[in-house]
Amino acid sequence: MSKVLVETSARHVHLSDEHIETLFGKGAALTFKKALSQPGQFACEERVTLVGPKKSIANVIILGPARKATQVEVSFTDARTLGVTAPVRESGDVAGSAPCKIVGPCGEVEISEGVIVAKRHIHFTPEEAAAAGVEDKQIVSVKIENDTRTTVFGDVVVRVNPNFSAAMHIDTDEANAACAFGECYGEIIL
Repeated sequence: MSKVLVETSARHVHLSDEHIETLFGKGAALTFKKALSQPGQFACEERVTLVGPKKSIANVIILGPARKATQVEVSFTDARTLGVTAPVRESGDVAGSAPCKIVGPCGEVEISEGVIVAKRHIHFTPEEAAAAGVEDKQIVSVKIENDTRTTVFGDVVVRVNPNFSAAMHIDTDEANAACAFGECYGEIIL
C-alpha cells in the first residue's frame, strides 16, 4: 500500500480562449493568482457566475491555463443548487453532460454541455505510479483515516502523465463526508 496527498477540488471552471474573450473582453487573458499542485495549473484572479435553471452560484474560480473546450466542475450539491443533472466523468469527458450559462463582467456564454462532477482520481508521474504499483486508468480504492470519519473511497481512477504531480482529488461533498480537511493523506488499496 502507498500513501498519497488528498486535495479537495472545489467548484471551478476551465475556459476556452474564445469564452475568455466573451466573458472578460476582447484580448482578455487569465490573470495568475496562485499555482496549484499540478505543474502549470493555476488559480486565476477572474471569477464568473454559473446560472442554472433553478439558481445561480456566484464568484466561481477559473483555473488556467485556457483549455480547448470550456468545462465546469461542480459537486452534486452544486449541481442540485443549479438545477442540472451533472454526470460523474473524468475531466475532459463532457459529451452529453449538463448545460449551464456562465456570466462574466463583459458577457455571457451558454454551454450546451460541459458541466460534470469530476470522477475522483489520483495524478501520478510514471515514476510515482510505478513506485505505488499502479498503472494509468487503473481503478483503486483509497482509505482516509482520521479520528471522526474514516472513509474508504472506491472507484478512484489513476491518471498517469509525466506532467503530473502525485495528488488525489476529491470534490467538496466527498471531503466533507470524510472530514478530509487541511493536510490529508490517503492509503491506496489495490
